[in-house]
Amino acid sequence: MKINRKTLIETVKSGASPSKFGHKTGLTKREIARILGVTGDARRDLRLALGELMADGTFVRDDRKAYRLSDALPNVMVLDIDHIDDQGDVIAVPARWDKEGDKPQIIIKQKSGRKNRGHRNANQVSIGERALCRLKTTENGILATVIKKLGDGPRIEVGFVVKGGRGLRIRPAKKGSRFDYIPERGAKINDLDIVEFELSGKRNKGERIARILKIIGNAKHGKAASLISLLEHNIPTGFSDKELRDAKALKLPKIDKYRKDLRDLPLVTIDPVDAKDFDDAIFAKPDDSAKNRGGHIVWVAIADVSAFVAPGSALDKGAFKRGNSVYLPDRCHPMLPEEISADLCSLRPHEDRACLVVKMRFDKNGDKISHIFMRGLMRSHARLTYAQAQEAFDGAPGKMAKPVYDILKDIYAAYEAVRTARNRRAPLEIEMPERKVVLDKKGRVTGIEIKDRFDAHKLVEEFMIQANVCAAQALERANTPLIYRVHEPPEMERVQGLSDFLPALDLKWSMGQRPTPKRFNRLLEQARARDLEETVSMSILRTQMKAFYAPKNVGHFGLNLTHYAHFTSPIRRYADLTVHRALVKAFGLGDGGTSAEEHTRLKEISEHISATERSAMAAERDAKDRYIAAFLADRIGATFKARITGVTNAGLFVGLDETGADGFVPARTIGFERFIFDEKSKSLIGADTGGTYHFGRRVAVKLVEAMPLQGGLIFEILTKPEKGTLPKHLKKRRQGLGGSYKGKKHRRRRR
Repeated sequence: MKINRKTLIETVKSGASPSKFGHKTGLTKREIARILGVTGDARRDLRLALGELMADGTFVRDDRKAYRLSDALPNVMVLDIDHIDDQGDVIAVPARWDKEGDKPQIIIKQKSGRKNRGHRNANQVSIGERALCRLKTTENGILATVIKKLGDGPRIEVGFVVKGGRGLRIRPAKKGSRFDYIPERGAKINDLDIVEFELSGKRNKGERIARILKIIGNAKHGKAASLISLLEHNIPTGFSDKELRDAKALKLPKIDKYRKDLRDLPLVTIDPVDAKDFDDAIFAKPDDSAKNRGGHIVWVAIADVSAFVAPGSALDKGAFKRGNSVYLPDRCHPMLPEEISADLCSLRPHEDRACLVVKMRFDKNGDKISHIFMRGLMRSHARLTYAQAQEAFDGAPGKMAKPVYDILKDIYAAYEAVRTARNRRAPLEIEMPERKVVLDKKGRVTGIEIKDRFDAHKLVEEFMIQANVCAAQALERANTPLIYRVHEPPEMERVQGLSDFLPALDLKWSMGQRPTPKRFNRLLEQARARDLEETVSMSILRTQMKAFYAPKNVGHFGLNLTHYAHFTSPIRRYADLTVHRALVKAFGLGDGGTSAEEHTRLKEISEHISATERSAMAAERDAKDRYIAAFLADRIGATFKARITGVTNAGLFVGLDETGADGFVPARTIGFERFIFDEKSKSLIGADTGGTYHFGRRVAVKLVEAMPLQGGLIFEILTKPEKGTLPKHLKKRRQGLGGSYKGKKHRRRRR
């Protein structure tokens, strides 16, 4: 057979032999000869032809001496997990790429973990991780299967420039980071620049060198805390030109056979005083049916985002990417452009707005007996704050509430009935104070306020919960797949930890009975009688699993509900938008229903929006911590009343009564002896004296260090430990400590 370049290239491109690992490799000379039927003297021609293809760079040869195309990817390579695309696929790129052009995008074939419980398979990967993968080229692109996870790749981190005696350094913005890095030589940076960087892998006299990728801003700016938090958690900001153009072109839908005229229905909105958008409205009245005497009819109207954001559109892809809105002390990063979130889908008073409505009927005992969904065109009759609504509920309506006072009385009467049913249901009742950071126009903190908590808040929450229940029940009865909001029961290991800890507070928990919200509530009642409510509330919260989104229903433990989906906030949560579309599709309510493709992607969508929710919550928490640390930065040396909110080997976490700020007391600064961590009692116990600091105890602390750009606060504890003795199970550990730290001289050295 005549050997030519084209034949060899096609043979190597299309043919391969299986390796012992089951994946395909390049072809050796012997394998090529066998495929082409090359024998005898023709082998010499084959060797020369392969040599020419190697010399001109067409072929490369691996350690197995197998030939493959140089522009082809190897069959096994290390990949960095980069992002999730618009179809919900996990996308990776080569960890190293020295070829021309952009890195190829490779689809990771994920194996699911334990079914629908939010757990990951050992080889499942997340964004930012690195894995050894087996590659296969198909008609649908390059697919990869994870062989082995390799941990995190070289992550892009956020930091800021600090100037010290040794010149400029890069300090990571992540809380708890105590090591600085040297910038690469030639980096054009200035003191307090906020930068994106990665470690270069190089060192200078033992110090690690950081490669500056981008200068984002300067920490002197008053609103730097939010910017750092967004960057640190990879929160996407801004909208594409296509999204903005499409949003500006949208128009309000008209009344038709799918959309009812509900403008005369006296719906009202009740929201926080500083709310920028209003996506839910309510109305209630007594049921005039003779079959439901004493009952109530409640309407909950939600902005019809599905009328404006079509599946697969640029707006939809952008909303999916963001997953949810992010609310920081100084700004909101909305999931959708303001033309939608703050205009077309904001239920402003006395303006026509498209809505998706659930009409619910409750009996006199507050039990729901029926519901129906409809699309409508509504007009809010009043925009009220929680405080204004509460004044009306208390019988003293102000100027804004007077015109709708009779409506508000009917709404509250319906709530009183529904509240009795809620009490019978007995959801988990944990009330922790929520604090708000107050800023001036320059982004400086002027105070920390505890948010008011009225019956008006509880009323709106309960009606929204009931609407969410209706959405889940309606879709399940219509055999329509949907994304549920799932909250699993606590794991027994966590409950055991609570049971072990409670005797230290002279409280009990029997492990012989199944944990239920009602049992937790009884425990809270006992704690409240002993002024231990906050301590026990924190302990119970730590037993709880994190809620997440999933296409399979396992109920909601905290709310004590068997069916629950998010339906009431499609402006700010992608999950709610998918539920709106499912309702539109299931009940034939016109355009904008779930697409066939979306039905097949519910699992991927659930995993993605669960991840974006976690990122948003982390960014919101970290931004608040940074602002509070900045607020306290000029109070170094001040003393505060606090409570121990966490205990570890390294020290004590404390929460300040005044601001709710979280800080840390290093164990090395406590007393003149070593302290041993007792996990069972959640305490630090002195190895010599038995003096104890336990979880939940009230203490006095002194602020010794504030790190605004990291959100960290370091305290010294002023309160002496409670008297006690070292438990028997810790005495063996004391023997290995190598002595105590007695004497002021030694203490100073340890600090």
